[in-house]
Amino acid sequence: MGKVKVFFEDVKKFPIDRTELALHLNGLVKDEELKIGDISIIFCSDEYLLNINREHLNHDYYTDIVTFDYSDGNLVSGDLFISVDRVKENAGMYGESFVKELFRVIFHGVLHLAGYKDHDEIAKKVMREKEDYYLRKLGWEE
Repeated sequence: MGKVKVFFEDVKKFPIDRTELALHLNGLVKDEELKIGDISIIFCSDEYLLNINREHLNHDYYTDIVTFDYSDGNLVSGDLFISVDRVKENAGMYGESFVKELFRVIFHGVLHLAGYKDHDEIAKKVMREKEDYYLRKLGWEE
């Protein structure tokens, strides 16, 4: 079985239950009928993620997550770089708690690793429905 690892780059560490997180991600991957490999979640600042976005994707804008997919067949693996600054701002904008928005973004990244895309409106709708489904499994209603 793979491992879920958490790192902090250029941001103050905050408490996150790594065992619970791994349990939820294992559940998501299993529900998608896949197997979990190694997933690294790197919490970082806006500027740190902007540099990654520029350097690796040639995108010159802030975003909440950049996902690097190393999945192979049905083994889900990758790196999720998540801007804590964006998550905080988006949580405030949508009237959500930081933790709920954080889990939405993490699920979003793992869903990308599981093969979901969000390049058009139909795919975005499917992705949002999947995020909501997994958030409901944690007890968060819409």
